[in-house]
Amino acid sequence: MYKSLLLSVLFLFITVVTYAQETPVVKKDTLIIKPKPLVEPVKAQKVDTLKKPAYVNLGKIAGRRAALSSLMLPGLGQIRNGVTVYRLAKVAGLYTGITLLTISFIDNSKNYRLFYNEIIYRRANDGEKSPAFPYNNMDEAGLITAKDLFRRNKEVIIFSYVGLYLLNVVEAYIDARLKYFNVDDIGMKLSPGLINTNNMYGFNNVTPGVKLTIRL
Repeated sequence: MYKSLLLSVLFLFITVVTYAQETPVVKKDTLIIKPKPLVEPVKAQKVDTLKKPAYVNLGKIAGRRAALSSLMLPGLGQIRNGVTVYRLAKVAGLYTGITLLTISFIDNSKNYRLFYNEIIYRRANDGEKSPAFPYNNMDEAGLITAKDLFRRNKEVIIFSYVGLYLLNVVEAYIDARLKYFNVDDIGMKLSPGLINTNNMYGFNNVTPGVKLTIRL
């Protein structure tokens, strides 16, 4: 009996010692705070695909292009706006004017030089007339008047050149702008109306009229 009791106590002691020697399992601390990164990641920006494109004024661009073309070569701006019978007629009229001005300038320069040389010849030869001069019946005062007239004509022609050149540039610019000008939204309405003409003796005198309304 004592042996059985001793064996039971020994078996119980061995069991307790074995259980005490088991390695305990350490659980991780879930409350540990992770350090934040020094540089935060850049978030990708969303692109607004519904954004309206920027407005482009095609008429303004075409006008500048036409003006620059006409500055470089008269008539080129009209041609670049589109070849039509109307634009070709304008270019033809432009160069016809240039041709007429050139012919007039050459003619006035020739006459100016003719009268100027005759004045110099008479002053150098004590009033003797040049045998080659076709207007020997004119005195020196008439020669001076004619010379000044031809000189003024040359100056007028030079200003006409400049004016025609600038008119060519302005016309090409306006033609290009009007090419892209939409007139579909313009409307006009006529309606009857009354016009108050005067206030006399407490009465308003009214006159029938027509009212014009322009819608842009």
